[in-house]
Amino acid sequence: MSERQDNGPPDYRHVGRHDVFPETDHDQTERYNFLAHLNRHLATEVMPGVSEAYEARVLPEFVKNEGRTPNHRHEVRRALTKDSVFQTWSALRRNTMEMRQQAGRSVVLGQLGGLLDRTEALINEGRLKLKEGFAVPSHLTAVDHHCMPGSYYSELLPGDVSGAANYDSGMFVTTGGALGRYTDGGGHGVVRYVRREFPDFSPKRILDIGCGLGHNVLPIAAAFPDAEVIAVDAGAPMLRYGAARAESLGVTNVTFVQGDVAALDEFEDASFDWIQSTMFLHETSYKELKRIMRETRRLIAPGGLVLHIEQPCYSETMPVFEQAMRDWDAFYNNEPFWTKLHEISLDAYMIDAGFKAEELIHGHVVAVVDTDLFPSAEDDDAEDFGRKPAWEITGARVA
Repeated sequence: MSERQDNGPPDYRHVGRHDVFPETDHDQTERYNFLAHLNRHLATEVMPGVSEAYEARVLPEFVKNEGRTPNHRHEVRRALTKDSVFQTWSALRRNTMEMRQQAGRSVVLGQLGGLLDRTEALINEGRLKLKEGFAVPSHLTAVDHHCMPGSYYSELLPGDVSGAANYDSGMFVTTGGALGRYTDGGGHGVVRYVRREFPDFSPKRILDIGCGLGHNVLPIAAAFPDAEVIAVDAGAPMLRYGAARAESLGVTNVTFVQGDVAALDEFEDASFDWIQSTMFLHETSYKELKRIMRETRRLIAPGGLVLHIEQPCYSETMPVFEQAMRDWDAFYNNEPFWTKLHEISLDAYMIDAGFKAEELIHGHVVAVVDTDLFPSAEDDDAEDFGRKPAWEITGARVA
């Protein structure tokens, strides 16, 4: 096994494997390693040059032409697009996403038959509930999220799991191992937050919306083994793969359910003690967000906890240059709702859905670092760029 430089991403050979995880040969592994290091280089060496170019050229030129500094992030973004340093960084970053997706497809499609067989063999039918004729909401199928062909929802053949396997296989690369071997550091961070802030909280029924293939929900289910956990998503390939992955990893109290998280009519009012989403809301829409908030209010039981974990919203205290850089995903990474979500008040949406202002809670979640992958990183709640990302929490503790 290759030795890992502590100042770079872990070698892909350290990735966590389970019974439906795609295998990689030598060349595929090294292609993933190259892309992981290119991502890190762009983030740590090239992106700071964008900031320098902005201060040295872009901002002075804007002030010269307009007689003022930029009023909002869109003015900054439009000015940046004319600068060669931003153009270079942006083009390379987009290209790494496209290369990552194509590398993942080359890994998965060559062994898809075996993946389908292993997935089918592992699925416990009682813990996977797909809906015949289910129509994936149109706002989800509008783009290939993260440049992933077919996004989370397309099916190449009956029983397909190719998109999910591609996603699982490549997340270690995209994140540079910052979410741990099994890309579940965010879920472990949520568990740590809940246990610290609500030490007496003992949920019996948990709902995870927009669960994908279960990266974040499995640590929650494992931490509360006596709870019934329902994980809902619209994508059948994600759910099939997620159910098999959970079985392989020995987490058996999760049921993966296909559904529209804004209309979960099969569940009764006040039937969940904990409802949560992790990095999901940015892939919805204004209309759906309102419905999601109303549905979570309907489903949460008295004394229950609602948590939505997302990237930080833009605020008057966040510099417009930082806002513009954070906006990159909306314009170049096929995340059309990203920019809009992060400029609105989730508090206002929750209150409009029926939550009381005094019930709202805020905080932050830091991914639990894998100290075997990053020996010098401190396993605490301080963000550590490149090794443990952080997100904001908007939620409520219902009276």
